[in-house]
Amino acid sequence: MSSGRWSAGVIPYAEMGYWRPDYEPKDSDILAAFRITPQPGVPPEEAGAAVAGESSTATWTVVWTDRLTSYENYQGKCYKVEPVPGQENQFIAYIAYDLDLFEEGSIANLTSSIIGNVFGFKALKALRLEDMRIPTHYVKTFQGPAHGIVMEREYLGKFGRPLLGATVKPKLGLSARNYGRVVYEALRGGLDFTKDDENINSQPFMRWRDRFLYCMEGVNKAQAATGEVKGHYLNVTAATMEDMYERAEFAKELGSVIVMIDLTVGYTAIQSMAKWARRNGVLLHLHRAGHSTYTRQKSHGVNFRVIAKWMRLAGVDHIHAGTVVGKLEGDPNSVRGYYDTLRLDKVEADPVKGLYFDQDWASMPGTMPVASGGIHAGQMHQLLHYLGEDSILQFGGGTIGHPMGIAAGATANRVALEAMIKARNEGRDYLAEGSDILRAAAKNSRELDIALSTWGDITFTYESTDTPDVVETPVSI
Repeated sequence: MSSGRWSAGVIPYAEMGYWRPDYEPKDSDILAAFRITPQPGVPPEEAGAAVAGESSTATWTVVWTDRLTSYENYQGKCYKVEPVPGQENQFIAYIAYDLDLFEEGSIANLTSSIIGNVFGFKALKALRLEDMRIPTHYVKTFQGPAHGIVMEREYLGKFGRPLLGATVKPKLGLSARNYGRVVYEALRGGLDFTKDDENINSQPFMRWRDRFLYCMEGVNKAQAATGEVKGHYLNVTAATMEDMYERAEFAKELGSVIVMIDLTVGYTAIQSMAKWARRNGVLLHLHRAGHSTYTRQKSHGVNFRVIAKWMRLAGVDHIHAGTVVGKLEGDPNSVRGYYDTLRLDKVEADPVKGLYFDQDWASMPGTMPVASGGIHAGQMHQLLHYLGEDSILQFGGGTIGHPMGIAAGATANRVALEAMIKARNEGRDYLAEGSDILRAAAKNSRELDIALSTWGDITFTYESTDTPDVVETPVSI
């Protein structure tokens, strides 16, 4: 550190102690990996130090009040900067933050600190938060998922396979009664869940109370008809917390096993609803509405794996996390990393999956990843292979668009799933033999046969915009 640290005026961040290549991170430090693109003439070490400074204690000039603190403790410390393979003028800056910088159990405070001002910093052309290591010391201050994967399966009595769902389509415009008819037909046909979509709240064509009543009528009738526990994700997203609590309480009174919120309600509201869900024994589904506005671009924003970590801490039971084979952005290796982050207790750093740090969740329950967006029964072998057993597969158009009707679409998905699970349990190479397994099952299921002939050749093979930097990613599956 320069002897001129306390000289008045403007001193480079690196000389003020925010560049510390000799620093050994403590087990209790929060670690962050930022992708930085410095402005011309700005050394990467200075850019990394600037991010460390501006996300902790620094400002643009020397302030004498630093002398009134143990500033070495409160400074963020950029301890390593590495070039990004194959990318010109991009670097990964590793920054350590002392635990004392953060309020216990608060995603709002954590994010205000880590991503508060730095993304508008002029010395950087672009900045992206790629990953974080949340130490056990901080993990233990959060509630975590309201129930978790194990308890959810016990609530529902469903084991050994992914759960099946569908989003009601069209998203907007149906009357409450017709909306409830879709719910009933899909659940009766074999799905475990149906769901509201992110933008269905309480519009003039269908107020929330009417929708809740008709949806739960459909759920109850489907449960009686099938003998299975069924659910519909009732979206309680609203303008105020008071409104959200009112809607959630009504859903609970009607006997719903699950409610839903959108990511756009904000971190404080998400944590509040997670506490409500645990207190009331109701599963909490989170739609990641709006995330791609800041997670999709490779050079600027926040990687979804960080959002996944924040939301597991915040306490949601479900979160949409990519499909690999669907219509939405989702590189296979990155999606595997997201799913591991949400489900496993200990996650090892793995550059192939885009994971920069080891992460120990210290027995915090897992969050169930949800796959939705352009998937259909013909992809069942791929979905099981890439996404695993502890996941929810949601076929919206792939259920409601079935030529024989909604119930038939649900039956096609259920038959396809059970055929694939049976093949897996028999030790077959279900990925390589997937098409044959589905065709064989379709001989005894008119519903699946029609689904395969309708959608069997549909694929979405666009190149992913966000891939790990260490491996080439296949364009098609």
